[in-house]
Amino acid sequence: MLAKSDDRPRPPGWRLSPWAVTTYLLGDGDQITPKYVGPRRIVEVAVATLATDRALLLLGVPGTAKTWLSEHLAAAISGDSTLLVQGTAGTAEEAIRYGWNYARLLSEGPSRQALTPSPVMRAMAEGRLTRVEELTRMPSDVQDALITILSEKTLPIPELNEEVQAAKGFNVIATANDRDRGVNDLSSALRRRFNTVVLPVPASAEEEVEIVSRRVAQLGRSLELPDTPAGLEEIRRVVTVFRELRSGVTADGRTKVKSPSGTLSTAEAISVVTSGIALAAHFGDGVLRPSDIAGGIVGAVIQDPVSDRVVWQEYLEAVVRDREDWREFYRACRDAG
Repeated sequence: MLAKSDDRPRPPGWRLSPWAVTTYLLGDGDQITPKYVGPRRIVEVAVATLATDRALLLLGVPGTAKTWLSEHLAAAISGDSTLLVQGTAGTAEEAIRYGWNYARLLSEGPSRQALTPSPVMRAMAEGRLTRVEELTRMPSDVQDALITILSEKTLPIPELNEEVQAAKGFNVIATANDRDRGVNDLSSALRRRFNTVVLPVPASAEEEVEIVSRRVAQLGRSLELPDTPAGLEEIRRVVTVFRELRSGVTADGRTKVKSPSGTLSTAEAISVVTSGIALAAHFGDGVLRPSDIAGGIVGAVIQDPVSDRVVWQEYLEAVVRDREDWREFYRACRDAG
């Protein structure tokens, strides 16, 4: 629908104009549903970065929708979000450059037919966006394979004495985790090739409740869960617990609390509520109750069985127990723990 009505200038190889891409991501308040809930300026900077042919690095703590945003950016701009390199400690350089079909290589020798293109190489040839997830998890020498690709927009193939020139529209969207910065930090040469956009955690509790509610409803439909009331009160309770433990202070600012080792991100809140809805639908009375979310919260908070358990017990006794309208939740969490 956006493509049909979009008469604004489009960068080479883009299916939509930058304005339409931003509308697709943030919604229009009517027919276009928002894919990302957050500051508009962040999305505009990300889209403008890709429009200037500069690579984009989405940086943030876990659960700030880095992958979600990169996927929808690629879908809106290129019509395809599947050209993906998943970064891990075992990712080889072939995942960035190219590999070989060794049966053909041995029988025919080096040739284009024996070459196996990587997602990056395919994106260059087709003029599309490619996504590199968890860039800092990849070994440093594999990361540096991107330097020539990003600076020269070429991929040398020395075995064939050839090179692949990137078609217009090619670019790279990478994501990296703030907490993984020390795993394989980016070299200064590679960092200069990216424009970094930091994705924040939701600014307010209401914004986070809105994100969780919308995403839980979408997941419920996609998983074909039985209809269950959204349970806004329980969603607000999960978000409150996570935000207080993340920030180290209660919502009213009166009580300081210890923070656990986990991130307690918005994504984890969505997972806890979705799991609770499944419990309520299949093993309860169809109404989301504190007992349905208690186990998920305890599991999310207690990542370290020793230190996190102490943090959780102190929070439960010092904060949750004293809230009159949280008594059922307090008993459910105490039983689950």
